Amino acid sequence: MRNRIVMSMLAGATLLASTLLGAGPAQAAEAKAQLVGSKAQAADAKVQVADVPAEFGTDWHDPLTAAPPIARPATKSCQVTLADTEFRDFTPYKGTYTPPKACGDHWSKVVLRLDGTVKGRQYDRLGYLHVGGVEILRTSTPEPSPDGIAWSVEKDVTRYSATFRTAQDVEMLIGNVVDDTYTGVIGVKATLTFYEGRPAAAQTPDRVITLAADSTLTTPRNTERIVAEVYATGSGGGCEEFWYLAVPDSAPYSCQADKGPYREVQIKVDGQLAGIAAPFPNVWTGGWSDPFLWYVIPGPRAFDVKPIEYDLTPFAGLLNDGRPHHIDVSVVGVPEGQSGWSAPVNVLVWQDAQRAHVTGKLTLDRAGELANSSTYTPGSEERVDTDAGHRLTTAGYVDTSHGRVRTTVDRTLANTSVHRWIDGENMDGLDATWTDDESVTVDGRGPARTTATHRTYTMNGATTIGTDDRLRTVLTLGDRAAVVDTRDGRRTGWSRLDDTYSGDATYTLNVPRDQRHAVGTSSERYRLYGSGGCYDRSLSTAQGVLTEDRSGC
Repeated sequence: MRNRIVMSMLAGATLLASTLLGAGPAQAAEAKAQLVGSKAQAADAKVQVADVPAEFGTDWHDPLTAAPPIARPATKSCQVTLADTEFRDFTPYKGTYTPPKACGDHWSKVVLRLDGTVKGRQYDRLGYLHVGGVEILRTSTPEPSPDGIAWSVEKDVTRYSATFRTAQDVEMLIGNVVDDTYTGVIGVKATLTFYEGRPAAAQTPDRVITLAADSTLTTPRNTERIVAEVYATGSGGGCEEFWYLAVPDSAPYSCQADKGPYREVQIKVDGQLAGIAAPFPNVWTGGWSDPFLWYVIPGPRAFDVKPIEYDLTPFAGLLNDGRPHHIDVSVVGVPEGQSGWSAPVNVLVWQDAQRAHVTGKLTLDRAGELANSSTYTPGSEERVDTDAGHRLTTAGYVDTSHGRVRTTVDRTLANTSVHRWIDGENMDGLDATWTDDESVTVDGRGPARTTATHRTYTMNGATTIGTDDRLRTVLTLGDRAAVVDTRDGRRTGWSRLDDTYSGDATYTLNVPRDQRHAVGTSSERYRLYGSGGCYDRSLSTAQGVLTEDRSGC
């Protein structure tokens, strides 16, 4: 998909679901309260329908998503600015962070907010924000209107509280290019707001550790729970930005990989497989050859890239020996020597305050055979059918001050896709589904507790180019998850997420911007419901005008 690559050049998961998905039913009650004006919003949107232009102009509605706002406690708050800067090139912003004095050193919630502005012409760009070396945000940017846009991203970063308790270095980068053609300077302000109080101990680790320069990890010797998070993104403007479209070497297509499109993010401890996961198929705001799809509503997770989480607690006994252990993250399926993936690692650690040394043992590390089949079928319409998957089970125990605790992690991945295209790739389509099923059982200190998570990601779309050089992209993306929590076999909580984006946009190729005669519609419905409540919001746009903003369960 040559055009697709040219059009996007990035520089560059208990409420049960709150950690996994970034929001939860518990937040929905507040979100509903914050959206009491939704009927008025809907009425305004209907009025705007009459004003929808025939095609895109020089300005459009600021980017927004249907995701719920972050619930905020009604307690005293303090705000700290992390960065207030502009990005014109690839020079990182470097500053310092000092903890707020007026809100104590324990907080019921910490909320990160990024406000951005950009004007003129610019590609989508990928960025990160580090505090004390810990990655607290990975994000991408919208493409601007000539007249300028503003957008914001909010994220619950309470899990990084241990890092925020002491002064730290701050580093932020949104790599950018500004010249006579690409004029968009990206302005950002990033703040942390601290809410006084104490969070749930199970949700907030005692320490957040980054890997040493040699990719080693040394955990405190009294560690009783370990979770690694990896902000894995395929990016950089090359084929790995569109990894889901890769084909076997035998197929005549612009993006080839040895065995096709299957990608799997693996984490290893001292060379031993410790975790597997399906990467989310991120689509940035220049993706699929058609930026007009994304001018108002970005694809799921585009502005808030969620990390993959791996429960490494079965390895705690091994890691607690006081020595450094090598941690390796790799992406299965990437052709040897090819770049395009970034995978920074944070390690979240919970410690036993009553023990100086927690001992334990890894009792099971069993990986199934990795299945990966991509079959190429030639013809007037070329076709690649992919069927792949993998399974890993790990188990171990730690002997803590409150007894022996056993943890079993079982994860099963699957990917099926059908990729069709014709000679010249002026019809190029994909229908793909990824599933990532995970079960974590903790047995000890009371009845056994299990959290089962079923994640499903979907992508269905096609790009076509007509004889009149009109390029049209029709695309639907899905981000879904079902989480069930049980205790001693009885369900104690549940949640379901369904975030679906759909877009249809057309413009003329190979002409100046003001002659593209672009038109486009987009919509998003974000539903999150379960034992903690319900949230449901829908957005629709046409030619950059917001035509619907409706909420309610």
